[in-house]
Amino acid sequence: MSKNQPWWINGLFFACRGCGRCCRGEPGAVWFTPSEEEALCTFLALSPEQFRRSYTVTRERRPSLRERWNGDCVFFDASRGRCAVYHVRPLQCRLFPFWPSLLAHPDNWADETRRCPGMDSGRFYAAALIREHLALAPFPDL
Repeated sequence: MSKNQPWWINGLFFACRGCGRCCRGEPGAVWFTPSEEEALCTFLALSPEQFRRSYTVTRERRPSLRERWNGDCVFFDASRGRCAVYHVRPLQCRLFPFWPSLLAHPDNWADETRRCPGMDSGRFYAAALIREHLALAPFPDL
């Protein structure tokens, strides 16, 4: 591997197991864009004001989905172990685990594999596809 190549140049493996661990537990931010807010409002049949009042907080000067007292995302349906707004979930959720922060260093990826059973298994993602995912990241510090 040359110095100019990312550590993941040979690709990575990932397959979502549907466990919901990325949606619950540890505190964090689930940022969303204005268009994602609009899609969530439409899906939930709420005005932007109602949506913001019920489902959002500000984290690092950006709107983020609220968390419950136990760290679960407000849209995590514990009875089903699934996201209640899955079809309109923010791009941040859809891109996991191909986030700039997790791909910045192999130790970051390794740390997350201890939490996510789908990482380092399942489908192979070539470097070109990983780059495409990174290019979609709506927030550079994701």
